[in-house]
Amino acid sequence: MTDSTDGFFDNYGGKYVAEVLRRPLDELEAAFRDAMADRKFLDELSEIQRDYIGRPTPLYFARTATQILGGAKIYIKLEGLANTGAHKINNAMGQCLLAKRMGKKRIIAETGAGQHGLATAAACANLGLECTVYMGEVDVRRQQPNVAAMEFYGAKVHAVTSGSRTLKDAVNEAMRDWAANPDSTHYVLGSALGPAPYPDIVREFQSVIGNEVKKQAQEREIKIDALVACCGGGSNSIGFFAPFINEKDVRLVAVEAGGIGPDAGQNASRMTGNAGKVGIMHGYKSRFLLDDDGQALATRSISAGLDYCGIGPQLAALGESGRVEFKSALDSEALDAVQFFAKNEGILFALESAHAGAQAIKLAKEMGKNQTLVVNMSGRGDKDVFITSPVFRKDEWLGFLHSEIQRLEKSTDIHDADLMGAR
Repeated sequence: MTDSTDGFFDNYGGKYVAEVLRRPLDELEAAFRDAMADRKFLDELSEIQRDYIGRPTPLYFARTATQILGGAKIYIKLEGLANTGAHKINNAMGQCLLAKRMGKKRIIAETGAGQHGLATAAACANLGLECTVYMGEVDVRRQQPNVAAMEFYGAKVHAVTSGSRTLKDAVNEAMRDWAANPDSTHYVLGSALGPAPYPDIVREFQSVIGNEVKKQAQEREIKIDALVACCGGGSNSIGFFAPFINEKDVRLVAVEAGGIGPDAGQNASRMTGNAGKVGIMHGYKSRFLLDDDGQALATRSISAGLDYCGIGPQLAALGESGRVEFKSALDSEALDAVQFFAKNEGILFALESAHAGAQAIKLAKEMGKNQTLVVNMSGRGDKDVFITSPVFRKDEWLGFLHSEIQRLEKSTDIHDADLMGAR
């Protein structure tokens, strides 16, 4: 199962939108199909991937981690080394280039952890497009480094104050904007979900990850036994898995946010646990965390990028069929994985990616020494310093914040004027 059939992956997917969005979605699908058959467009995208994104990203053998765990050989796909620090740039640049081809001059996006917003802002700056990013107020507070970077790239960041003030609500606001401005605006949806054709588009632009892994493994004569990726909406996981879906001897393992526990409101686990239900939201049918009235339940995760109530339709179908194995990792396990790979490999996983790292640690111990697993480090963890520092070095972090506040409060008009002049 790769492309959808009439917008559906088995029972999931579709195009459940207001009439005002049907025409833009149909136009987008036609433009996408045309672009993917156009060698000139593909060559331009390939050049950008090489010279701007920095592809291919390395496939790294985690020698020390492999020795410590004593099981399968662990390889890490270092998507965190892509420009802007995560896999999100693959889809953002692909869609922005497509939008420019369509004659759109304004781009909107939603973001949770900020990596998709950051990638979209960077792509717009590179291509000369106007950019507006919707981000939940809660996520704006906990992801300030990415908010600052988006603004550096010239994007307007709108803090969404409705609902739970997280990713779900940012998606709602972005879709309202697009419905009001369909002719001038393209909505760069950041994950492999939403109304058709977005799941196909995002998977296609993210499949560069899996295609590179397959080529790199073949060149080095590595037989892959398992792939492990974190899974919120699912853009990095479906892009990672896509070229291997029909290779039944390769295990595909997706890791959801287990949060702080199994109860409703404590996690963001749609496929694991008992809270996930089939429903329709944000223009597509899939599995969501819903209450008895069909309303979205509150979610919780230390990683803003996994803190979403739904999952992409293709992954839901693959999970239901058993082709993709779904696991979950607690916040505490993700934090442990951050420390493990940082101290033993010099690689700082983003909190989202660390969920995959946590499962990779478990899985490697269960697998044989003659086997190999690849974990997708979908992003790097410098964006999470405001979250991880209070956990790992609370006293030092508090001291730093207090000193910064004092420094800013004592800053004089003369000093500020000097700084302005230095610009």
